[in-house]
Amino acid sequence: MAVAQNSSPAAPAKSQNSESKSAADKLPAPNPNLAPPRSDHVDASALPADAGESSSNDTQIDLSPPPDDAKEHPQGSALLKDEGSFGDTSTLGGTATTEFHPWDPHKAAKDIEVGDYYFKRKNYIGAESRYREALFYKDNDAVATYKLAVCLEKLNRGDEALTQYESYLKILPYGPETAEAKKAIERLKSPAASATPK
Repeated sequence: MAVAQNSSPAAPAKSQNSESKSAADKLPAPNPNLAPPRSDHVDASALPADAGESSSNDTQIDLSPPPDDAKEHPQGSALLKDEGSFGDTSTLGGTATTEFHPWDPHKAAKDIEVGDYYFKRKNYIGAESRYREALFYKDNDAVATYKLAVCLEKLNRGDEALTQYESYLKILPYGPETAEAKKAIERLKSPAASATPK
């Protein structure tokens, strides 16, 4: 019986060796030259004649609008007019864009932070300047709008403050300062507020 036990494990080992041998035969031979290709050793005479031209010249992209573009976007041509004709606002529904403002929320947040610093030290003019600058870099910012309104109210500029409080409520009607903004609007619209000297 010992002979039978020794002979059966030898048979699978023999088949495993033949399988591993056939797998090794299928692998490609290792490449002895493993250096990366270098562009500084190019033989210029081996290059084709048109090698100095860009391959992108062969693939020019058509940038013209589709044939039905004017029908699909009737106001599109008005937006593409040159800068000299931007004064005509009738084609754009009464609004025209003549300049772009930078959008930088990080700078706006820093301006609000500096404005808060000035506000705490009762430098309301400096705080107003920083809040306005924050709105320049991030227009319709609810926090800057509300703080600008409070600052303008401290400077006894009630009409401007009223406008900013109303803007805050348009931007964020259910925001954290909604109740205070509504109270300030009522206070500024009351007859006593309009009787205060400016």
